[in-house]
Amino acid sequence: MPSDETLIIGCGNLLHGDDGVGPTLIRHFWARGVPDGVRLVDGGTAGMDVAFQMRGATEVVLIDACRSGNEAGTLYKVPGEEIETLPPLDNLDLHAFRWDEALAFARWLLKDEYPRTVTVYLIEIDTIEAGAPLSPPVEAAMHDLIDRLQAAYAPEAASSSAPENTTPNPQDA
Repeated sequence: MPSDETLIIGCGNLLHGDDGVGPTLIRHFWARGVPDGVRLVDGGTAGMDVAFQMRGATEVVLIDACRSGNEAGTLYKVPGEEIETLPPLDNLDLHAFRWDEALAFARWLLKDEYPRTVTVYLIEIDTIEAGAPLSPPVEAAMHDLIDRLQAAYAPEAASSSAPENTTPNPQDA
């Protein structure tokens, strides 16, 4: 397993509208192109697997939906230092393993192999209706986050993807 790898994990349920923003982000990011040194993982709803995926990564970026009552599409960045008081591992329901529990489990399981840096991005959701697509504000926030991640991990690709201001050549018409 590479030791200088950045792991970007999208969590959520694709079948429940905005709750699927994490895996949907991974699919869109994949289509745009994966920067060198970055591995994308569709974490879906498999929190236990998310913990095992972290082994060997230097940095982890985790994306998930949240519902706090704020405006849909609001993007929250939670630095790893704020996750130091992870939930206790007592009485875990292995069938409803959340991202914070996955991080706590990974810290316990991986010990010295736990990533040096963990950042969590949460996107405020609107609907979790079965079969619904992403709502417009959540989709916009997702694309904004992909742009930010590309700028951070592949700045040359992010700047080269901007359209150039060119004047059409009349001979090309």
